[in-house]
Amino acid sequence: MNKPEQTSLPPEPRAEIRTTTATWHGVTLTDEYSWLRDANWQTVIRDPSALSPDIRAYLEAENAYAEAALSDTRALQDTLFAEMKGRIKQDDSSVPSPDGPFAYFTRFREGAQYPQLCREPRAGGPTEVLLDGDALAKGKSYFSFSDMRHSPDHRFVAWLSDEAGSEIHTARVRNIETGSDIADVVPECTGSVAWVSDASAFYYVQLDANHRPARVLRHRIGSQASEDTLIFEAADPQYFVSLSETQSGHFARISQHDHETSECWLVDLADPDAKAECVAPRQDNVQYEVEHHPAISGVETLVIRTNADGAEDFKIVTCPLDARARANWRDLVAHQQGVFILSFTVFADWMIRLERADGLPRIVARRLSDGEEHSIAFPEEAYSLGMSGGYEFDTTMLRFTYASMTTPNEVWDYELVSRTRVMRKRQEIPSGHDPANYITRRVVAKASDGALIPISILHHKNTKIDGTAPGFVYGYGSYGISIPASFSGNRLSLVDRGFVFAIAHIRGGTDKGWHWYREGKLASKPNTFSDFIAATEFLIQEKWMARDRVVAQGGSAGGLLMGAIANARPDLYAGLIAEVPFVDALNTILDETLPLTPPEWPEWGNPVTDEKAFHTIRSYSPYDNVRAQDYPAMLVKAGLTDPRVTYWEPAKWVARLRALRTNRKLLAFHTVLDAGHGGASGRFDHLKEVAQAYAFAIKIAGAGKL
Repeated sequence: MNKPEQTSLPPEPRAEIRTTTATWHGVTLTDEYSWLRDANWQTVIRDPSALSPDIRAYLEAENAYAEAALSDTRALQDTLFAEMKGRIKQDDSSVPSPDGPFAYFTRFREGAQYPQLCREPRAGGPTEVLLDGDALAKGKSYFSFSDMRHSPDHRFVAWLSDEAGSEIHTARVRNIETGSDIADVVPECTGSVAWVSDASAFYYVQLDANHRPARVLRHRIGSQASEDTLIFEAADPQYFVSLSETQSGHFARISQHDHETSECWLVDLADPDAKAECVAPRQDNVQYEVEHHPAISGVETLVIRTNADGAEDFKIVTCPLDARARANWRDLVAHQQGVFILSFTVFADWMIRLERADGLPRIVARRLSDGEEHSIAFPEEAYSLGMSGGYEFDTTMLRFTYASMTTPNEVWDYELVSRTRVMRKRQEIPSGHDPANYITRRVVAKASDGALIPISILHHKNTKIDGTAPGFVYGYGSYGISIPASFSGNRLSLVDRGFVFAIAHIRGGTDKGWHWYREGKLASKPNTFSDFIAATEFLIQEKWMARDRVVAQGGSAGGLLMGAIANARPDLYAGLIAEVPFVDALNTILDETLPLTPPEWPEWGNPVTDEKAFHTIRSYSPYDNVRAQDYPAMLVKAGLTDPRVTYWEPAKWVARLRALRTNRKLLAFHTVLDAGHGGASGRFDHLKEVAQAYAFAIKIAGAGKL
């Protein structure tokens, strides 16, 4: 199918120019569109109706333009939505996770947008619905569960929800026996809690005035939130605070961390009045995560994943709980360069770790009594693997998940002693899916400096790999996050139309270990962008996709990637999809009042105090490098209540693109006015956003059913 001609577009919105300037390190930055940042933005995040009328008028004008500019894809969007919805088993449920007398799971009813939290007696009996997401979301434009955690005695469920997309959560407690929430309401918190063992209280993380997770408090059941007890507070705004539980259930873990350094504190869950105790004081550039075992060789022990002592790809150490100083840490799993330990968990008799070597994950189980190890791996060229500790500690059953770009998600239970596995669930595709119709490959491109960039590829078996196929290239490349070669029913709507779908595992992620991350951050951040360009050029040169039919996609920090390649190599891409894109990077990282800025400095550099970091960020910040040149067609998406990438970043970027670009290819900008970073909250509403993005790609690259 030939690429369609660009349709006639209505007049573009043009943002008013209201120039402001700021000087840093002797450089004056000029900003024509800073007025798009609402002075009252913190209120807007909580209440979108508070947005200034002139800003709302501009965003609504852009939304109307995007709707008109994509109107010729409306029927296609409807078709794509129907296809993707048809691949979802609507009355689906998760595999129940056992915990004492009950097994807990979530399920969806036919046509439901939101899940129910349920449980069933392990001895047999009727299913109980503890929370009904659709009922709780009724009448709300946005609703999202963030956590649902039952108490150790199974009497209560603490549930947290976000009703604006702002990631500001409210915690409530439901009495399971009565089916009603008790009076306790805890506002302004993050999305996790940890119960005290006797269910008299729970711990949670409170947001500060700048929307940063900064304090841990204990809430007594039956009391007012104003009476809650402060347990821990981060004194430095550079560090985020998070909360979790050890697998043993003995401790709540408080982590104080940025992207390079962490410090862990433990709170004894058996003591309703416990204080937080530090495991090991913070040390620059040293990270560690803690599990607990009540008796390894008769000693209460901490098991720790860390990069201390030069263990770049991490190692696992142990120490006695009562002698936990770093000098007492002893290797349990020694560091091995090139084998990146991603995560681990501890059971009564086993320690299980998830690691990645040569770009592929594997699970390794170690028997604690004698150190004997065995691994769980798979033969496909590219796949994703994950594991879940579940609720129980004294167990020999490990649950893990497996998928590839051709194989739908599978849930397995693995018996650690007998080394046998049982598939508990495979993702059903009601409209049908035959893995034999698809081919997945893993290839390697060479970066400009010689580094080898892995690329995961998916295409239909009938697609001709001769340099004529439309291409879709996805990238992220930040924060050490790797993009797994996992299954997506949605992307089949592209692949079935002849697209070659590729994931470029570029530097800034940890796909090849921690060094792969280090080589894509701070002063080395430009490697992320040049890697993606090199990967795209390789795919074209090797005839995986046609030179004039490549569409790229990235979101959040991946949206920064889209902005950078748009400026650097606009000729290489027919279209770009930038979702909640971090494109005003320099201004954002200069503003320490924004929620993420101080904790982000180890990732990007601190341009406030470091002149070199200032110039590095300025050299690639998409907004600062828009210039008079032709640009690819673009679809840009934002969320008004997004606290991670604030709406004004893409709004300003699009305004400057409209003013400076020298061509008039499609530039559509859409802001979801009642959602945040993740877009629409309902599972079907979200599909409409995916359908819009894929319809844009098909329109720009030209594709039809095979």
